[in-house]
Amino acid sequence: MCLGPLALAGCTRSDEPPSLPPAGVYEHETAGENSRAEPTPADGTAGAVTRPLREAGWFCAQVRANADGRAVWCRAGRRDEAETVYPQVAQLLLDRDDRLAWAWFPSTEANHEEDHVAAAAAPALTAIWPDAGDRVRQEIDDFDRDLETRATRRSGDIPRTGWRDTHADYSYDRNTGLIVTARDASVRRWPFGSEHYATTMSSAVDDLVAGGYDCFYPPQQSCNRTQSNGYFQVALRGDQIVSAQFGIGSLIESGRQRHLLSEEFPHGLTFLTEAVRRPVTERIEQSRRSGTGFAGIVAGTVVIIDARRGAAKGEDLVAYFDIQIGAPLAAT
Repeated sequence: MCLGPLALAGCTRSDEPPSLPPAGVYEHETAGENSRAEPTPADGTAGAVTRPLREAGWFCAQVRANADGRAVWCRAGRRDEAETVYPQVAQLLLDRDDRLAWAWFPSTEANHEEDHVAAAAAPALTAIWPDAGDRVRQEIDDFDRDLETRATRRSGDIPRTGWRDTHADYSYDRNTGLIVTARDASVRRWPFGSEHYATTMSSAVDDLVAGGYDCFYPPQQSCNRTQSNGYFQVALRGDQIVSAQFGIGSLIESGRQRHLLSEEFPHGLTFLTEAVRRPVTERIEQSRRSGTGFAGIVAGTVVIIDARRGAAKGEDLVAYFDIQIGAPLAAT
């Protein structure tokens, strides 16, 4: 039996789940692209929808904009008992009239017994659509309960559910999370800029190889440095770097850094533009000296640093850092 709009495997609606990203939203020429990150406004729709997240300890920023809309990215880092960080993000797209046009609350790697998607999405959506949050919680709870009691399902099917209200269409499954598509607002050309803070992969790959990374580009977008357990991976639009993530250790002995950044990046962080390279590098080195994490905006650039500290004695320090520069495009 199909229960209302519930769409489990073997009980699916005729319409397909929304694609990620929606078709054609990035297939356009530049439209006044601005990739300089800035804090989310305190007022307006962006301020309202992110306020519950920020009050819960999330970092949120407007990460890019253009003539048609602006993209907001939020992120929280959850730690397990082993101090491993599991990030949770939210992606929001607002139109030129400051209306929420689209949102994605992806699933996390955390245990589904704790419903992090509903916990994030419900208060955020309630802030602008007062009746939406309770419906989100109820639909996801009903879906999860029915999924757990369902004995069998067809191999290869991804159970999902969908519903709609006066504000938006909603689609949810455990692999993707919750996608919200507003009914009265839309953005035709989604912002894609990153030129303020990032260079191209083709211009950076030789320096990565010089630093000991095994990197074959194109097509490889993920490089490894086995001698230091390091990695470097990027999200691209064409050859243009949109966001970069890498891991690097830190060894402080007698107050001095023994694992220099130049060992892995002999020419510096050349995947960053000259406009932001020095302040971003200084922020990273500050965390590597102190063994602390960071989430914020540096020189108009999103910088996320997750720290895992090892044994420390006095001024001595051993730590490993997972670092993200820039935010990915919405819906990617």
